[in-house]
Amino acid sequence: MSPSAVTRDVLDVMAVRAAGAPADAVRWGLAPDRVEEVRCDVLVVGSGTGGVAAALAAASAGRTVCLTEETDWIGGQLTVQGVSALDEHEHIERFGGTRSYYALREGIRAQYRALSPILAAERHPNPGTCWVTRLAFEPRVALAVLESMLARHVDSGRLRVFRRTKAWSVDTANDRIAAVTGVHLDDVRRWTRFVPAVVIDATELGDVLPLAGAEYVSGAETIAQTGEPHAQPAVAKPECVQSFTYTFVLEKADDGERHVIAKPANYEHYRDAQPYSLRIHVHGGEIYGEETTWLDYQVMDRAPGTKGGLWTYRRLVDAAKFPGRFAHDVTMFNWPGNDYRDVNIVDRTPEEQARALQDAKRVSLGFLHWLQTEAPRPGGAPGFPELKPRPDVFDTADALGKYPYIRESRRLVARGRIVEQDVSADFNPTARARHVEDSVGVGWYPIDIHRCACPDDAGASCRTKPFQIPMGALIAVRVKNLLAGAKNLGTTHITNGCFRLHPVEWNVGESAGLLAAFALDTRQDPAAVHASPTARRELQRRLVDAGVPLCWSIDVGVDDPAFARVQLALMSGEITAAADRLEIGRA
Repeated sequence: MSPSAVTRDVLDVMAVRAAGAPADAVRWGLAPDRVEEVRCDVLVVGSGTGGVAAALAAASAGRTVCLTEETDWIGGQLTVQGVSALDEHEHIERFGGTRSYYALREGIRAQYRALSPILAAERHPNPGTCWVTRLAFEPRVALAVLESMLARHVDSGRLRVFRRTKAWSVDTANDRIAAVTGVHLDDVRRWTRFVPAVVIDATELGDVLPLAGAEYVSGAETIAQTGEPHAQPAVAKPECVQSFTYTFVLEKADDGERHVIAKPANYEHYRDAQPYSLRIHVHGGEIYGEETTWLDYQVMDRAPGTKGGLWTYRRLVDAAKFPGRFAHDVTMFNWPGNDYRDVNIVDRTPEEQARALQDAKRVSLGFLHWLQTEAPRPGGAPGFPELKPRPDVFDTADALGKYPYIRESRRLVARGRIVEQDVSADFNPTARARHVEDSVGVGWYPIDIHRCACPDDAGASCRTKPFQIPMGALIAVRVKNLLAGAKNLGTTHITNGCFRLHPVEWNVGESAGLLAAFALDTRQDPAAVHASPTARRELQRRLVDAGVPLCWSIDVGVDDPAFARVQLALMSGEITAAADRLEIGRA
């Protein structure tokens, strides 16, 4: 369980480096034995939550697609990052996701309905019955569903998935990406040169942006740069990037069993500095009412004045729901106690990234060791030694996720930027956030900023109103055939805090895929589509036909026969979204 050995994620960082210059490749011994050239309409770099949605959308629209993935699992935060307890909102069961996102959720639920007569009888089953979300599940289940969603396009040859492949270099000409070269991480002398018409960057850290020379920002901006009241007062802080986390999964074994892992290096430091605690710490003020002081699943899952205990916070499997099939509960830990905030890994050298990844693993393994040995246990000695690590969940030796959960990446300098005033409840007195004419989707989540890797934190956590996703935020300001397809869209450090969650990232990726396909169908660059009211309206028609909501109307869901008509009427002004209701107006 020790992270001291050089593990595969670190080898990947060290192997690929960051620059990608041919001379460096020779110097580092990475000159290829062979380079395969692959042409496609759309290249999606990164198969996280947004990347899978982008590839699915572009392929469904009839385009040939290549999808790359650094690990051996697609899915990003849904799978390899272990955040398989969905961060959603109170309306999600009837509105606020795309039709394909609901297909993903129902596909996951179908897997568990087949295993449990209890869940089969429930309308909206939650396998973990956790209290932070309406749907939690094992990562492999989401992986299977995602692969099944892509299968028909893979079988047809329209979609090719390149696992264990990382973008190495980008060729540009006349403000266009001409080619992207990827290195195969299990055979670093085998490269693939992708020649696409449109590139969607759906990587976790926005890796294509610097390789392509695209304008981007990272960290915290100033008030002068964004006009946001809670931005930095005078000096921008690119190092203020939200912390990332290696999640882990534990099983509650029988009382009396001991599964205590070895104490990792620097344990005492991280125990005191994090600090390791059962209490949630939220930057900038409490926005959820989510706080717990107990782990104890035996005596009380809910402490007075809290929503519940840490064990049930992100529980993936509630064994009581699966009589005769699961002997024990299974819970995922993604908690401020195991956030890594010592070093920001954006725009760092590969060696610095490698060291940070190793330290981040020590933080999480240290939190696990603390839970097993020192966490307060009412009515008994400290610690829960019966907590059993489950390395089989991720197929990793240390039982940690295959990839860290990344909350904040580089952000594209886009043709539209989303700022605090657009979405914050403090600046939007009606039921919805500011209306945008170029909407390509919707989302809703608080501005949630975990502590950053800088001495004085930046930004503020606060509530938002249900918001829209502007098309302009997906389109590069200069590079003509580059789109953002994940957390790297045109947000700020502050608004990234409400755009990085599962359904929003999925919507961003899906809309990027449909925008790419539409631009190719109409032989326009994405910026030209955005600039033309006629083209923009036609794209929005295609979006709603595909089940992508453009405006908030929670009483008309994506499967309602009137969905497309109501959505287009809201965008045109034929129906006006008022403070708390829909009013019929004139077009």
